[in-house]
Amino acid sequence: MTLIFQGADELNLDTKGRIVIPARQRDALIAVSGGQLVLTLHPHYCLLLFPAPSWEPNRDRLSKVSSLNSQAAYIKRMLLGNARDEKMDSTGRLLIAPELRKLARFEKKVWLVGQGGHFEIWSEAGWKQQQEVFYTLGDQGLPSGLEDLVL
Repeated sequence: MTLIFQGADELNLDTKGRIVIPARQRDALIAVSGGQLVLTLHPHYCLLLFPAPSWEPNRDRLSKVSSLNSQAAYIKRMLLGNARDEKMDSTGRLLIAPELRKLARFEKKVWLVGQGGHFEIWSEAGWKQQQEVFYTLGDQGLPSGLEDLVL
């Protein structure tokens, strides 16, 4: 079963650093992963949230990257080194480890943003900045691979 995660939801971090995954997203995550998830850091100061089965090909590919190439080693170090296996509890809460919250600059509010096969989780300030960048792109044209996109 292939599910596409889309949409953006504003969420609150509770005092223990947990978010409640919205029901529409929670049901889809459970369907593809049984609630087994992986959180890791993204270089744009957000977190990536994958259903565990979707993360595994990325993990396997990253684990084979040579540490002799410094750029590849940095990416491997950040993505694999910060990856954490997590499980939603029975009410759909997901704990975000303090280390990841700090690296992603999270405060009280965060945004869960669907990206097809996974989610990004942004701080409120980070998500606002992403929206501003989008609006400033204006008529600059589409990047390679999206030239034929029609909206």
